[in-house]
This record gives sequence, C-alpha cells and structure tokens, in this order.
Amino acid sequence: MTQAPPVESPEHIADQQVWRQVLHIPVRDGILLAADLYAEGADPSPRPVILERTPYGRRAPRESDRSRHDEPVPSPEETSAYFVRAGYHVVRQDCRGRGDSQGTFVKYLNEGPDGADTVEWIAAQPWCDGQVAMMGVSYSAHAQTAAAAEAPGHLAAMFLDSGGFSSAYDAGMRMGGAFELKQVTWAFRHGEESPEAERDPLIRAAFARTDLRDWFSAMPWRAGASPLRQVADYEEYLLEQWRQDAFGTYWRQPAIYGRGSYDRFPDVPSLHMASWYDPYVRSTIENFTALDRLKDSPAHLVMGPWTHGQRCVTYAGDVDFGPDATLSDNLDASYLAFRRRWFDAVLGRGGDPGALPRVRYFLMGGGDGRRDEAGRMRHGGRWRTDSQWPPTAARETAFYLHTSGELTTLPQDAREAWVEYDFDPDNPVPTLGGQVTSGEPVMVGGAFDQVPDARFHGAREPYLPLNSRPDVISLTTPPLTEPLTVTGPVTARLFISSSAPDTDFTVKLIDVHPPNEDYPHGFAMNLTEGIFRCRFHKSFEHPEPLSPGEVYEIRIPAPDTANRFEAGHRLRVDISSSDFPRFDVNSNTGEPEALTRRKVVATNRVHMDAAHPSAVLLWVGPDQ
Repeated sequence: MTQAPPVESPEHIADQQVWRQVLHIPVRDGILLAADLYAEGADPSPRPVILERTPYGRRAPRESDRSRHDEPVPSPEETSAYFVRAGYHVVRQDCRGRGDSQGTFVKYLNEGPDGADTVEWIAAQPWCDGQVAMMGVSYSAHAQTAAAAEAPGHLAAMFLDSGGFSSAYDAGMRMGGAFELKQVTWAFRHGEESPEAERDPLIRAAFARTDLRDWFSAMPWRAGASPLRQVADYEEYLLEQWRQDAFGTYWRQPAIYGRGSYDRFPDVPSLHMASWYDPYVRSTIENFTALDRLKDSPAHLVMGPWTHGQRCVTYAGDVDFGPDATLSDNLDASYLAFRRRWFDAVLGRGGDPGALPRVRYFLMGGGDGRRDEAGRMRHGGRWRTDSQWPPTAARETAFYLHTSGELTTLPQDAREAWVEYDFDPDNPVPTLGGQVTSGEPVMVGGAFDQVPDARFHGAREPYLPLNSRPDVISLTTPPLTEPLTVTGPVTARLFISSSAPDTDFTVKLIDVHPPNEDYPHGFAMNLTEGIFRCRFHKSFEHPEPLSPGEVYEIRIPAPDTANRFEAGHRLRVDISSSDFPRFDVNSNTGEPEALTRRKVVATNRVHMDAAHPSAVLLWVGPDQ
C-alpha cells in the first residue's frame, strides 16, 4: 500500500476569495495522483468542477494557455482563479509519474483509468455538485478522450483543444503506416525533465551535451544506443511505439483509439478545436463528426489557421493570415472568455448551446501576397460558419495528374503514361513546415515557401526549390481565372508500382502565389500533406510486400484544410516518397523501419494513363 503524503492546509491566492489546496487522489491500483483544488473560500460549497490533467506540471505556465494576443500568458493560478470567479471550482492534476504524482509515466496509456477514477473521486467530494467537466490543450485533450473511453458516470462536458485521439495510428503517432518523429523529439525533451533526470546530475549533463539533430542521422534508434538510454522508461515506451508498425492490439487500446470506444463515451456536450497546421486535424474532425452523429448532446468544431495551440497569433511559420486570424477579438474577447461562455451554455449556467454555431472555421486566403514588416507573406483569411464539416455546399472534385506536369479536371487519354524516379533513403525530401508540433530543435510546423534554407534539417546548398528535385513529381494547374475554394479532406488516389518490396508515397497540397516585388519567384505555400507505406496496400493489419513492377491502387489521405486559391494563383500537388524528419524514412527493404539496418534505392512509378487515372480528390466550395 502506497503511503499517503500529509494533508496540506488550503492557502489563498490571487485574492482572499480564491483558495488552493493540494489533493492526493487515489486511483484503482493504489497510486496517488497530486492535484490542486482552486475554490472559493477554504470551505467551499458545491459547484461544477473543471478538471485539467497534465504531464507538464500542474503549476507550470505554458504558451498554449495564452488567452489574448496582446497580454502575457496567464499562470495556472490566474486561469483557475478566473473560472472560480465565474462560478466553478478547478482541479489541476499531474499525470502519473510526472510532477508530484506517484507511479511510472508511460505516454498516453494510463490516462484512461487514471482520468476516469479522478472524475468519479471529484464527483464524490462535498465541494462538487456532481458535474465534472474537463478541459485542456494537447496532451490534456488526449487525456480527456482516454477518460471518456472508460465511461465515467459524472463526466459532464469536454473542451478538447488540439488533441484527443480518434486513432493514434492514423494521426498523432503514425500516419499511413509511417511513424511521426515528433514522438522522438517529445520523448527526448521530456525525458530531460523526468524525475530520473531531476535526481541525477549526470543524467542532466548527458542530455545537456547531446545535440538531438545529430541523432536524426543515426536512425532507427535501438535500445541502449539512443540519446534516451539514460532514462530507460522513456526509451522503452518510445521504441515500443516505433516497433508497432502494423495496426493491432497495441493501437486498439482505448486511450489512443477513441474510434473503438465512441459508444462508451458519455453523452455530454463537447467542443473540438484545432488548427490547419496542427498534427491533430484528422482526430479533431473525426471526433466532432462521430460524436455529433452518435450523441444527443451538442458537439462543436473550431478550426483556426494556427500551429499547435497558438490561437492568439496571426501567423504560422513564414505566413501571416491577418488580424482576423486570432481567436481573441474575433471569436470572443479572449480564450478564457470563450471557454467560460461555452461551459456556461452547455452546463446550464447561462446561454443557449443551440445558439452557438456548430462549425466555425478559418478560410485561409485573400491576402495580397506581399511581405509584411515581420518578414512574413500576407496570405489573409476570414472566419466562416456552417452546420457541418465539410461545409454544406462543398463537393468532392478530382484533379488528375498528367505526365506533362499539368493538373486538370480531365484525366489523361493515353494507353500508357507514367512518371518514375529513384527514391534514395539516404537523401530524403526535407520537411518544410506542415502539421508539426513538439519538433524542436529538428523541425517546426507552419506554412513556408517550399524552398529550403539553413533553418530546415536535411536541407543542402544551393537550396533549390523542392520541386526541382528529380524525386519530386510536381503538378500544377494553369493560373486560375477565378478563385477556387477548397474546404475539406484531401486524398491522393494513385496508381503506383515500384522495384522494391516496400516503399512510401507522399502527397502535398500547395497554393502557388504569383511573383511580385517581394517574392520575384512567387511563393509556394504548403497547405497539407500525407504519406502512405505501401506494404499496407491491402490492410494496415497485415503488411504484404509489393511485387516488383505490379500496379497497385493506393489512397493517401492528408489532413483537411480550408483555403481560397485566388485568381492568378496555381493549385499545385507534389508527389514523392519521403518527408523527413516529420516521418521516419522507408528503407525500401520491406523490413520494419524500427528494426532494419539496411537501405536500398527504389525506382518508383506513378501511372497516369486512361486505365490508371491518378488524381487528387479535393472538396471544392462553397464559393465565398
């Protein structure tokens, strides 16, 4: 039996009305999880409770908590005091094995039982009125869907910002069978902050002397031969994630597979927020769509133009979306006010949840394409509302690939037509922005001109445009004669063959701005990208090698987007076989990437003839 820490007396913070008390909350295996209760007075009366669970330190401020674009980031104490004054109590909890909580940290997998037990424990306390709502960004959103999959009876609402797994295999940990290497950078950074590192100065020194970028040239990592070897728990869980390449029992665990547990989710109001340059676009939209369809309680969707959790800035990467882009002063006065207004409405404390727009999304585009004072390209954009996603008036449209490099709505009329290239795993296409988070110091997310420079890992002089590489097939429309609005999923339907038993194909959707004085070569702005590992051509459960030269039809889903291509712009699609360091690189040997030590060059072919009409499927409209 774990010994309970001593009970601490409440202390007042902010003012005499808001008090904080340390809690030690027991969960089913006897572990005690540390938490802070923020309440009105030292002996609080029953109120609804808002719970946030975090691995980042329950008293640590985070940039993703920013409430307004023109104010400092509020501390956890300031955020909690705001909700206490609004009529709620707040509980902030350290996840297992992090902060002051007992137990061993295993990323994601303990958050279901721990979260559900915490919800029920809070609901039984005299200061709770029986309603426990949850909120949080990123990992704290993953913790919500994990808890919901355990069907806690007193969960009252969920505000999921930039996270919440529908299927971690499809987005967040893997995509199209490839491993997302942000899991590697996250493990390194937080291994450096682990209890083991805090206790041992030699471990801290080892991390401090490690340049993680060097280790990205020595992949795949192996047990005892990685920069995480000093913190065995972190190395073990990371390598286990990496090795689990096929969709099986590991990926069906409820904490990372909400799709398999939607029927168990409590029927409660939910708000799902993410951004077009966030890794969780697909999860966010799938969770919203599924719960909106399956539950009676209202579900809401908000999609902005930001990177992960950066709702109070106007830019992502090297592109600015204008003053309308921020949540603050556009969707509400602040992020705090936005959340309070939603909780008030859905928990019956004022406001009509039916009056809230079901879908709010930022349609990128409309700017003049010039450079602003901060050195970013002005792409512009504006907020739109709808009752569903994709928007009501949007329709799926095929844009066909032609060997000439054209992209048109008519397929190529030829008996045989293809483009082929050699894909060398030792020379992968470098990642230039995109839906990346937690990637520093190796990669960053956002919108960038698709011309590499010294900021990007793997970029080499003379820094020519990505589409000048022989292993990138770049296809473009003629300059548009009128605006084209794309809002919804993006899917490449390709007919491919390869000389190798396995290889990857990637797709990237790009808005090409015409040249101007600031950008005399134009500006090729990335919108969304996807990847597909071909040994999963029959199913993700049962990998099967390719037969050299045989033609296969594959589909590469990319996360949804919303962009208005202005007249004079071109719609561009790039097809290749790597996107590194965002994804691990296929060795082309047919062996799992986490285990192989060999690499071979593959000759890959994309077929484009009448019998094999490769195309990119976009949802076009509404025309606004």
